[in-house]
Amino acid sequence: MAATTDGAGLPTRTVRRATGALIALRVGYAYNWFSIGPALPAIGSTFSVGPADWGLLLAAFLVGAGLLQVPAGFLARRYGARSVSLAGVALLALTSLASAFAPSFPALVGLRLGAGVGAALFFSPAIGLVGSLYRPGAQGLPVGTFSSAFSGGAALGVIGSSLLVPEVGWRWALAVGGLGLALLVLAGVALVPRSAGAPKPVVRTPGRRWPRALTFRGTWVVGVAFVGLEGASFATGQFIVPYGVLVEGWSFGLAGVVGIMYVLPSLFGGPVAGPFAERHLNHRTQFVVATLVGGGVLALLPFVGLAGAIVIGVVFSFTYGGIYAVMYVLAHLWTEVPRDEIPLAIGLLNSIQLAGGAVVSFLFGWLVEVRSYSFAWGALAAMVALTLAVIAALPATRRREPDPPVAAGPSPNAAPGR
Repeated sequence: MAATTDGAGLPTRTVRRATGALIALRVGYAYNWFSIGPALPAIGSTFSVGPADWGLLLAAFLVGAGLLQVPAGFLARRYGARSVSLAGVALLALTSLASAFAPSFPALVGLRLGAGVGAALFFSPAIGLVGSLYRPGAQGLPVGTFSSAFSGGAALGVIGSSLLVPEVGWRWALAVGGLGLALLVLAGVALVPRSAGAPKPVVRTPGRRWPRALTFRGTWVVGVAFVGLEGASFATGQFIVPYGVLVEGWSFGLAGVVGIMYVLPSLFGGPVAGPFAERHLNHRTQFVVATLVGGGVLALLPFVGLAGAIVIGVVFSFTYGGIYAVMYVLAHLWTEVPRDEIPLAIGLLNSIQLAGGAVVSFLFGWLVEVRSYSFAWGALAAMVALTLAVIAALPATRRREPDPPVAAGPSPNAAPGR
């Protein structure tokens, strides 16, 4: 008999294939987040818009991604994490491809808003799905790797777009990302079994009107604490190439290489921090140290040369990759949140971060236009530290024990079809 996991009860080979497919989708999903950054000057030239409008374009994606995070969690409970995540990433592929044919800047903003909606429907159900494939105590590495796969995709988006835009133009650069993601969606449909993340009956708790994931203090604290970091990771990844080209005088290729240093090292932060967070429960300390170090170095960016910019990118990227891995592992450790509500908890904290991050991203672009890049980098570091202050209210983590066996048969309190 084939070996199975203690999570989904599937053959190990099936679990590995499903995990690999979801990680690949995470890479393609991130590519389509960050491929637009190197294209901003060309888009500005096409539609006669400047950095403030670039910030609006970036914010539109984050608004779409933020607003649909919590609904995505509810949809995953009703229709299953697999169905919702695959539908979401398909929508992201479609709108990314359509962005290449946008006839006007407002149309492009609307399409990026739709792309953000697709991203929201994919992420929290997918990360909950990855965690559900593994037993408690073995979730740190796959969840951390899934989290950090975003960095690999973001790095590919930055360097790929940096190379494609000068050669084929921004429209074809965006089209490549949409087409590539569409192919990965087909692979995901084939490799992620229907039984994984299938909808389950929702047990109604007498007297409770709202899911625990939405009322638990930790979800809100983590969401608010990293608003600044979310905005910084997005603004930095998208603006570093235009900054290098327009301010530092780097070529597009060199700026793209520097740009990947602001996203790629976080690929390693997740697999390191995920298992660490599962073994060590001092999460408040982990968050504070990593965030202050990673966010603080951004203020130094205007005062260093090429080598210094690369070092800052590596430090920032590695630390935020670790922070996000801790964040998502933590959601699986909260004993106060039922397992079937983990995607909902992740959706809520992401919704808060993305909505706030959209504001931070827009403010960064606006500050670039009305002041300077130097001022904007310092302000970005300050915003990271400012929102982190609420982490003082994070509840202590208690280790989650495996669920007891559940007798077969429907629960008298279950609500089929929800």
